[in-house]
Amino acid sequence: MPDQSPTAGHRPAPVHTHPGDVSVLTALAALADPVRLQLVRELAGSPVWTRSCGSFDVPVGKAALSHHFTVLRAAGLVEQRDQGPKRVNRLRREEFDARFPGLLELVLRPDDEA
Repeated sequence: MPDQSPTAGHRPAPVHTHPGDVSVLTALAALADPVRLQLVRELAGSPVWTRSCGSFDVPVGKAALSHHFTVLRAAGLVEQRDQGPKRVNRLRREEFDARFPGLLELVLRPDDEA
């Protein structure tokens, strides 16, 4: 008999880490990867809650992209929520800036200015 519970067929909600619980080494490690840096930069230039995971043009498959978002959530950089069949994202800029003042500003500069 199929599962008739309200959550049948739905993925679990993502687990988020508050930036206040993140070490600077964890934050730097998350931002050191080129794909994750691209994700953060694109989120910074997008209105909140408008970018689904599949809307990023990155050179990795779905499983690897999911891993990158997991790392960004664990570093307190990204918050995600399900919106219908899509998982949408926001950069936790205000919270992250409070924890690590100036770090995102440096990271978000174009490479020729950094």
